[in-house]
Amino acid sequence: MSGSVSTLALGAHRTRREGTDGTLFAVWAPRARRVSVLGDWNGWDPARDPMELEPSDGVWHRFVPDAADGARYKFAIEGPDGGALPDKADPRATAFEPDEPRTAAVVQGDPAYRRSDGGWMAGRPRDLDRPMSVYEVHLGSWRRGEDGRFLGYRELGTQLADYAADMGFTDVELLPVMEHPFYGSWGYQCTGYFAPTRRYGTPEDFMAFVDHLHGRGIGVVLDWVPAHFPDDPHGLARFDGRPLYEPEDPGRARHPEWGTLVFDYARPEVSDFLVDSARYWLERYHADGLRVDAVASMLYLDYGKAPGQWTPNVHGGREHLEAIAFLRRLVDAVGAAAPGATTIAEEAAAWPGVTRAVGDGGLGFALKWNMGWAHDVLAYLSRPYAERPQHHDRLTFGLMYAWNERWVLPLSHDEMAPEKGSLLSRMPGDAWQRFANLRALYGFMWAHPGKKLLFMGAELGQPDAWNHDASLDWRLLDAGPFHRGVQRLVRDLNRTYRARPALWELDSEPAGFEWIDCNDRQQGVVSFVRYARDPDDLILCALNFGLAPRKAYRIGVPRPGHYREIVNTDSEIYGGSNVGNTGGVKSEPIPWHGRAQSVSLTLPPLAAVWLAPETTPR
Repeated sequence: MSGSVSTLALGAHRTRREGTDGTLFAVWAPRARRVSVLGDWNGWDPARDPMELEPSDGVWHRFVPDAADGARYKFAIEGPDGGALPDKADPRATAFEPDEPRTAAVVQGDPAYRRSDGGWMAGRPRDLDRPMSVYEVHLGSWRRGEDGRFLGYRELGTQLADYAADMGFTDVELLPVMEHPFYGSWGYQCTGYFAPTRRYGTPEDFMAFVDHLHGRGIGVVLDWVPAHFPDDPHGLARFDGRPLYEPEDPGRARHPEWGTLVFDYARPEVSDFLVDSARYWLERYHADGLRVDAVASMLYLDYGKAPGQWTPNVHGGREHLEAIAFLRRLVDAVGAAAPGATTIAEEAAAWPGVTRAVGDGGLGFALKWNMGWAHDVLAYLSRPYAERPQHHDRLTFGLMYAWNERWVLPLSHDEMAPEKGSLLSRMPGDAWQRFANLRALYGFMWAHPGKKLLFMGAELGQPDAWNHDASLDWRLLDAGPFHRGVQRLVRDLNRTYRARPALWELDSEPAGFEWIDCNDRQQGVVSFVRYARDPDDLILCALNFGLAPRKAYRIGVPRPGHYREIVNTDSEIYGGSNVGNTGGVKSEPIPWHGRAQSVSLTLPPLAAVWLAPETTPR
């Protein structure tokens, strides 16, 4: 955009003109006949503060002396046909009203909060070859007050930072905190792309939340939704009386599967809007990364659509060329605005090169969710035991493509949504078997190549599906050994994982992983080695997904020596039966699995065992 009002001035900005304090309002509505700003100071009367148009860029603006900090406001827009539209919220509002319906923006001056995370920001890790274990959180249902009220950002920051640090997570990832009137959308139907939701406090409070997590050494990743937006009357839909943020072409404008609208990535002003939003969360709020939601739906014009519901690209294909260009621009902008910030793609359509550099033809993301891995492994573990042998390949298939991208292994909210149930509820057998399966799953996930992500409540072994209208059931920790045992296991897995470079240093390279045996489908056993850059730094992993313990189970090992048992998910401290290897085993010169040395293990039922050579750093 050009003219006297730049894109950076869009929104509501406290300023001073000719010795008078006030607020400069500016909104992009190029085809509107008239626009007024209305709010608390003028009785919501559209005749009181009409705005002026800059014809060169379609931006309307007005300086209002009476509009002070905290004033609510909207825009009254007359469409190109002269018809009045529903009053619109400011697309670039930095705050919204604290109470329902949260459709009015609020004038917000520069936050007064003074940060203390300068050291964190200066030393923020920029190398992806590091341990990364992410705790995924929905703020409204992680923990609530005794009366069921929402906790505020500051309370949440203190409690969540303490908990995540104690549990050994490196990062938290928040389901979208951008303002969303419909709480039941979990934040994925966003109307405030520059505003933290007021459910939990003010923008200053959210700054304090991030600051506190950084102070405990915890990174903050935000879910961010550039794929679609709701058609709420006060929102972006037909903003100036015609499609503006969405395409004019009805074959591209609507997402029939979700009932939402798709952004028009071909329009520079829309692309600018989204890139500015991404940068805003990184620069103003010091977010350490963005997890970009629903990337697959952006990449394909026919995503979720039947034949005849979509329009091909200029080459006649289904690839959304403008969205691809936008995503590449986005990751470049994030890298320039916030060095060290991580971009993570939720992409489930096997698009090639999501984490390949843009210069090499990729999309340029740092990491990609491996949703196929989660789907396959959970499909295997949910099977009755007699059926597992014929589905054994689901355990091992992820290693067929493990080096194609840089992966996050996500046991996310998608896997624990109400219609799917909790992880625990999907495991077969009696209570002991269900918990043993869950512990084995975590032992497999933390040993498997890829960063880790676990949705809140899964570390408690919560039996019921996630309910966004209530707190996690923290009382489970006092309900016998199983729940507290799962929590303790996740804590120990995180701490062992972070301390052992073999489990993360070569996550994205074939040299970091070697199968010992992936073919014992009848007994449900897999075994492999994880390596650090120093090949002498290794972890031996063996997992028994069968009901029976395996006595004298021999596997080949990379080198001779004594192997100390460092993790056993069947330990009694986790609620298991305490079957194991009495601290460790010594290799023998018995050739096995193509190796000169081997060990004879006792593998507990439904359990993971990790062993390390005694010379491996502790």
